[in-house]
Amino acid sequence: MSRLGAAMLLCMVVLAGCNTVAGAGKDVQKVGEKVEEAAKK
Repeated sequence: MSRLGAAMLLCMVVLAGCNTVAGAGKDVQKVGEKVEEAAKK
């Protein structure tokens, strides 16, 4: 599995676990940061 695929899977799991819109925004931001870190490597 590629890093992008792993990041997308992580994103789906995180979004499935959040209960509020505000929580979803924070989760999406964290996932975005992880994707950026992976892209820089």
